[in-house]
Amino acid sequence: MLLVVKNLKTHFPIRKEGFWGRRAFFPAVDGVSLALSTGETLGLVGESGSGKSTLARSILRLIEPTAGEVCFRGENLLTLPAADLRRMRRKMQIIFQDPYAALNPRMSLLDIVAEPLDSHEVCSRSARAERVVAMLARVGLSSDMLYRYPHEFSGGQRQRISIARAMILQPDMVVADEPVSALDASIQAQVLDLLSDLQKTSGLAYLFISHDLSLVRRFANRTAVMYLGQIVETAESETLAQNPLHPYTQTLLAAVPVPDPRHRRAVVAYPPFCVRCDHTAHEIPQLVEAYPGHAVACHLRASNRIV
Repeated sequence: MLLVVKNLKTHFPIRKEGFWGRRAFFPAVDGVSLALSTGETLGLVGESGSGKSTLARSILRLIEPTAGEVCFRGENLLTLPAADLRRMRRKMQIIFQDPYAALNPRMSLLDIVAEPLDSHEVCSRSARAERVVAMLARVGLSSDMLYRYPHEFSGGQRQRISIARAMILQPDMVVADEPVSALDASIQAQVLDLLSDLQKTSGLAYLFISHDLSLVRRFANRTAVMYLGQIVETAESETLAQNPLHPYTQTLLAAVPVPDPRHRRAVVAYPPFCVRCDHTAHEIPQLVEAYPGHAVACHLRASNRIV
């Protein structure tokens, strides 16, 4: 496995209980385990506030986790000293959600895309521009744009710049944190096709974060559903779409719009979710395999009450 995450926790302090009391913590990520193979795309879905982005940043140590293990190529990133972690960062990159906020408005396109090369000192100054031009060609941008600034590009072009910056070091894994959520539908398709083409040519792995299950179904090999800081269901993307087991997953799928004005969904009464469930008040459900390759964390499923 390229990436193995075991029982990862990231808790944020929120307040103290009394003047001398202990500090209370909010469990943004609370015991997540997952694995990612070379060349695979793992989709991570859930509503806003479920902990998806915090999990991604914790894996990359952009946020320091509270506990757990993150093993990348067999090395635990959480115990690596700064120098070794910097070496590993060359093989792990991230594409941020907002292409407008992700780029420095005072840097030209050349400097933005070349910044990882400069930071890690992987090529000479003379070869710098040549590598940037080659990378821009791969993402569909012209070398005539080298000295333009971010405000001179459209939203789709800015996201292509972000992708070029992430790919310039030829990473093994890229975290794509809702990379198309701020784009129009037609531009979304172009960016997703670009990411697929880059994966086919370089064999990299994606951790693809989104709140759109229909998008993840198309793009990801496997999907993990996250709710309140925990993974509640994992399966092959098509299997999850056809046979969701957890009530939360069923509700997410029911919220996906159908492009047919004549279509009417039946109103389904779903059981309560996770920590709101009476069973869960006594014991937090564990992620267990219901079918080969399909795991779910739900007491109702365990007692055959979900059909």
